Amino acid sequence: MNGADPFRPNRREMILGGAAFGAALSFGMMGFSLPAFAQRERLWLSGSPVQGGLVLGRAGTGARAWLNESPLRVADGQFCFGFGRDETKPFTVRVMFEDGREETQTIIPRAREFPTERVNGLPEQYVSPPKEVQDRIARDAKVVTEARLINTDETWFLDPFDWPIEGRISGQFGAQRILNGEPREPHYGIDIAAPTGTPIKAPAEAIVRMAEDLYLSGNTLVLDHGHGVSTTYLHTSRMDVKPGDHVRRGTQIGLVGQTGRATGAHLCWRMNWLQTRLDAALCAVPRSDKA
Repeated sequence: MNGADPFRPNRREMILGGAAFGAALSFGMMGFSLPAFAQRERLWLSGSPVQGGLVLGRAGTGARAWLNESPLRVADGQFCFGFGRDETKPFTVRVMFEDGREETQTIIPRAREFPTERVNGLPEQYVSPPKEVQDRIARDAKVVTEARLINTDETWFLDPFDWPIEGRISGQFGAQRILNGEPREPHYGIDIAAPTGTPIKAPAEAIVRMAEDLYLSGNTLVLDHGHGVSTTYLHTSRMDVKPGDHVRRGTQIGLVGQTGRATGAHLCWRMNWLQTRLDAALCAVPRSDKA
């Protein structure tokens, strides 16, 4: 259930060394890459070209890049973009090199099958929130959106992400959720069951962009890993960092809890590229536990 690939090479080494789509070296649960043996100035892509996947790109110093004609942030020739849960249409990546030459690649995100998950025993005010809290929920959503839209030149997202805690996977990315018998939107995180008070560790270097108590997700943290790639931590019992903090990989950022809409102690771990929801398991190192 963890979706990790024990044969995956180091992601930063791959992208800096010139990895591209198409060969046998695996990367992520459904990704692929090519060894580097071509000319220096060329468009290289690696990552997970599937629904919920993050794709990494390199095009050389001074290059510019576009995704379906929308400009991408490029820093030191590197960039990224992601595919949403339901993406099926082709995506075209175009780069212009420093000397004016252009290259394009078209990617069709590979479809995945997502399970149905039934969650029962939730307090009704969290399944069908009363009108008096709708304004708060809307405000909460705006705060999270603003944190996830921060887009900087940092490239911490290039390193594989550690799992923030160990524990049993109790909910998967993309699963269709049935809450108290009522169909709701898909689940966009990975639920990891663990006792209340379990330390949560930053999976990669980051800047803390948000640390707030939200109605549905309880105590919630958003970490910015650069280029619009963020991770989010829901239902924590305690938040140990504040907005603006610079955290290193392995820094304790909070404790597991069950605040907000939750039936038991667990961490809901989410990943985004700007507003595109991604599957964090595709970017994570192999799990050390087999729960």
